[in-house]
Amino acid sequence: MPAFTRFLALTCLATGLAACGGGGSSAPPQSAPDPIAAAECDPANPATHAECGTVLLGLTDADGDFLNYTVDVVSLSLETANGRVVETLPRTTRINFTDYVDLTELVTAATVPPATYVAGTITLDYSAAEVFVEQDGEAKAAVVVDQDGNAVDQTSLEVQLSNRDRLIVTRGRPAFLQLDFDLAASHEVDVVPTPAIAVAEAFILAEIEPVDEKSFRVRGPVTDVDVDGMAYSIALRPFRDREGEFGSATVNTLDATEFEIDGVAFAGSAGLQALEAAGAGTPSVAFGTFEVADRSFTAERVLAGTSVPGAGRDAVFGSIIARSGNTLTVRGATFIPRDRRAHFHDDVLIEIGDATRVVKDGHGGDPVSIADLSVGQRVTVLGSQPATATSADSPSLFVDATDGAVRMHLTRLSGIVNEVLPGETTVDLQSIDRRRVSIFDFTGTGATPAEDAAPDDYQVATGSLVVSAFAAGEPIVAKGFPTAFGSAPPDFTGRTLIDFTEVRSKLGLGWGPEGTLAPFLSLSAEGLVLDNANPDIGSRQYIKQGPVLVSLTELPSGTTLVPASGRTLFSIKTRDSIRLYSDFVDFTDDLSLSLDGATPMRSLHAYGSYDATANVFTATKIGVFLLNP
Repeated sequence: MPAFTRFLALTCLATGLAACGGGGSSAPPQSAPDPIAAAECDPANPATHAECGTVLLGLTDADGDFLNYTVDVVSLSLETANGRVVETLPRTTRINFTDYVDLTELVTAATVPPATYVAGTITLDYSAAEVFVEQDGEAKAAVVVDQDGNAVDQTSLEVQLSNRDRLIVTRGRPAFLQLDFDLAASHEVDVVPTPAIAVAEAFILAEIEPVDEKSFRVRGPVTDVDVDGMAYSIALRPFRDREGEFGSATVNTLDATEFEIDGVAFAGSAGLQALEAAGAGTPSVAFGTFEVADRSFTAERVLAGTSVPGAGRDAVFGSIIARSGNTLTVRGATFIPRDRRAHFHDDVLIEIGDATRVVKDGHGGDPVSIADLSVGQRVTVLGSQPATATSADSPSLFVDATDGAVRMHLTRLSGIVNEVLPGETTVDLQSIDRRRVSIFDFTGTGATPAEDAAPDDYQVATGSLVVSAFAAGEPIVAKGFPTAFGSAPPDFTGRTLIDFTEVRSKLGLGWGPEGTLAPFLSLSAEGLVLDNANPDIGSRQYIKQGPVLVSLTELPSGTTLVPASGRTLFSIKTRDSIRLYSDFVDFTDDLSLSLDGATPMRSLHAYGSYDATANVFTATKIGVFLLNP
């Protein structure tokens, strides 16, 4: 087995279940569905599908160090207790995992026999991978290697489920499974070599009831519209795939659901009527919420027809880093051509004009124009002409959108509070949509040159948002829209503000290739106290709280990790397995036994919130990697 090959596990976090994972569990195994029904179901024979069950598979990603991480998923199979193997993907599909930091995508609705599924395998193909990291504000290609330094080609990751973590599929009720490829926990990145080196130690989790709540996306051609029932059906076709059938899904809508079909805006039932008129086979993509309890998806926004990026028009997705007249520079771009597969292209020049149609997420029919397109804005651009190469110099791709369209998306800022004023907060801006602020040229954003946005004193209009909890010198995250070009100040209008007590923080700590036998000063059911002075600590040793990076080795005392309230997930990974727990006591009991004086710990990562004053990290997720002695 290659060093990169690792094991996955499922976690069962359903309400009322005290703990979940391997080791020390006293709960009885869950019973299998009717074996006769399972024998009657043949996924390849539609005539037997009434006897089958369905697995809805979602994909998401924890925030990592990559601008782009695109690989091919060759296979995702499940195995029953009696050894029957069922494939859930009908064909190879290409995935950019960095697309899923803020959302989950429904990958497939697989028809499978009702059964207790105890194992499975996912196969990833890196032979045509596109992996990019950031160095000094620029994109840099990276190669993914295993622990021995060998480039990863095709890798199979085995799924093994404990008795309490088995996936139960029954007739008439879809089961749900979410995969989370934690890029940050799975790689150590060295940006100095060319190409950069990403050493992989795959950490992929799967959850039946996800810890993190994210927006949901569903894609595919329309198959049927039920105007009276306020819903429509699609043939799932995820990840911008233009071929293949990945099952079917129902998209529920509301009176407030926004539609854009072939460039025309609708709402509610009028949108469904227009979708019905567009006909079967119309491409669509919907964004909204997924209710795990009843496995239902409700759309807040639907794009269809030529409004879908890449459906008849070349499209670009990224952030505006500069504007000169009607020329935009979009960086961190995903280029979605009309006739080829999508790929990463860091800089793209966009030409806009008076005929360019501009729309704004969540603002329905509110009037917007090209004047609203300012520096920092995250956008999707639909070109009016095929993209062309400009020159051998960067940027080398040009998109004419003078008769096209631009959609403005909610933009995410990260910075440090300078001052809180009535209706406004000034911020020392650190990043925009996770790209460092130094790459953004704010020339022309102000009403006068003297009023151009200044990153070290960026003015965020807060309106009626509550800002009493914000304090100078503390991190802040704001989501909203930059002010129209040439109209600042203020520089940005916030729709959501997250203060330092709620900013999602992550902790990463590694002890080098040999690990350490003594990672903690203390380990108990009350918490884990890290030994921040351990001499084996390597280059990975930080707490990232929004834009603030805290060096663990510079803290005066050991950092304490405690469990958060609500849904949590804790994992212990070894070379050949991963054990998952929703109960912190079970997790620490296992960890105490595993750290037996001969088993080193290689790394630890956690997600949650950090109180710098108390030096306490309250974790929703903790994962540790132990080396076999």
